[in-house]
Amino acid sequence: MQPRRYAAIASVALLSTSLFAGAWLDRSRTATVLEAGVRFSPISGTFEHPRRNFRLRGVQALDPVDAARIYDLVGGTLAHGYARSGDPAAQAYRGWKRYNTAPFPSKTHGNRYLNIYANRTARRYGKLARAGTLAVGSIVAADSFSLVASGEIVLGPLFIMEKMPEGFNEASGDWRYGYIQPDGKPFGKTKGAHAARVAYCISCHLAVEKQDHLYFPPKRYRETQRNE
Repeated sequence: MQPRRYAAIASVALLSTSLFAGAWLDRSRTATVLEAGVRFSPISGTFEHPRRNFRLRGVQALDPVDAARIYDLVGGTLAHGYARSGDPAAQAYRGWKRYNTAPFPSKTHGNRYLNIYANRTARRYGKLARAGTLAVGSIVAADSFSLVASGEIVLGPLFIMEKMPEGFNEASGDWRYGYIQPDGKPFGKTKGAHAARVAYCISCHLAVEKQDHLYFPPKRYRETQRNE
């Protein structure tokens, strides 16, 4: 996907931010940017019918400590941007339980670092593969960011799954998928505006249909590991 095309749906914003000095980054200053003007790998399908998430190029690998330090810096900015959408989950998710100990990398979510939150109704999510089928009204949300080779922190989208009443969509296990851009602009929602843009979410999560279409943080990042 070409950066200039993505800019059409996510306006460019540079928020100059003084960062901590660290061995992982020999810069004392960088910029926090929305996903416009950064490099993406070519996607299969079209912009209106993508077959996977838009994948960032040239991202830097982060250890859990550095990933957590970056999230401490930009987490509030992410939440503020998503909240501009007016989506209730986007406005509330940071007050929910988080199920990972540090942001973890996800290639399937576009080479971004994720944090997984779930509302009270989705509390069985913490049982992982033993969770069974989550209750109607369960919401799982994942915010995201990356650090690219230039040293810029790239603010990523908020990925949302909401369990709808039985019969909503058999193929998705009655989950509704949503995707909110870091500037608060909705990108797509199952059976809502621009539903075709998030249709690939259903096919990806079908791989874990037996665990209610849910993925979980990698084992080393799981919140439950603290008590094991």
